[in-house]
Amino acid sequence: MQLQQFYRAKQRIDSLIEKTRCIYSDALSKKTGANVYLKLETEQPTGAFKLRGAANKIKGLTELEKAKGVAVFSTGNHGIAVAYVAREEGIPATICISERVPDVKKKRLEELGARVVVTGTSQDEAERYCYSLPDVTVVPPFDDEAVIAGQGTIGLEIIEQCPSVDHVLVPLSGGGLMSGVGTCLKKINGAIKVTGVSVEGGAVMHESIERGGPVTLPEKDTLADSLLGGLGKENTLTYEMTKQVMDESVLVGERQIGNGIKFMLDRHKMLVEGAAASGVGWILEERLPKGENVVILITGNNIGAEILKQL
Repeated sequence: MQLQQFYRAKQRIDSLIEKTRCIYSDALSKKTGANVYLKLETEQPTGAFKLRGAANKIKGLTELEKAKGVAVFSTGNHGIAVAYVAREEGIPATICISERVPDVKKKRLEELGARVVVTGTSQDEAERYCYSLPDVTVVPPFDDEAVIAGQGTIGLEIIEQCPSVDHVLVPLSGGGLMSGVGTCLKKINGAIKVTGVSVEGGAVMHESIERGGPVTLPEKDTLADSLLGGLGKENTLTYEMTKQVMDESVLVGERQIGNGIKFMLDRHKMLVEGAAASGVGWILEERLPKGENVVILITGNNIGAEILKQL
């Protein structure tokens, strides 16, 4: 992908998204020895970064594709983003989710006017059902150039807000966010380190890279449900792009994710979902190079009371 694609996406989605803040975390900076900043995608109207990719994809559809209506398979946040954009654009939306998607996200989808279909126990099963629907336009959650370009606009904002950035922590699942943000950052400054943070119970991209090709893993219950999901049967973009732009891949367990959620609530008075807290949970147990400028992507805040009860 070319840098110009990210700038075009930025222009296309400007009316639908927020330019989110990138704030300095004094607490994390003191804890790690680095200068730590938090990129708050929780400030999006949908509460998560997924709005960027969904907006860029849907705004670029033809009138015929829009008339058919859109359909997605999602662990929640992509579905919420598509439902939001579809409502704003006057397009019917069907959202296919698995039984593991929390009720708070299902309720949000219904509030946005989408038709919600709950099927199977994994994103892979929801994907199969989604592609079986007749005569609809499927909006992929990550393995799509328009979606990747939309997510990559976060990289443009990071460079603008923290031009001396040395290291960016990116929650990692299917790789759409990593592919977009990582590619954008590397195109601007190849010296920026990009680290992917995956959950131990479903690190599909991490394991795929370790094994030399896309793999399927069983999904387990986790505080970071947004990091679940496979790469798709015919992954054409994010696997290779992630391999190219990710400098390091790390894993976090449930304890670390829970600690990240609690830290954000206690020290920043922000309630974020498990996936969003994964980078914070990892960095709390690390000592980083003194003075390094680190940006952690805080990707979403769609968390329900049932998750908080587990902490």
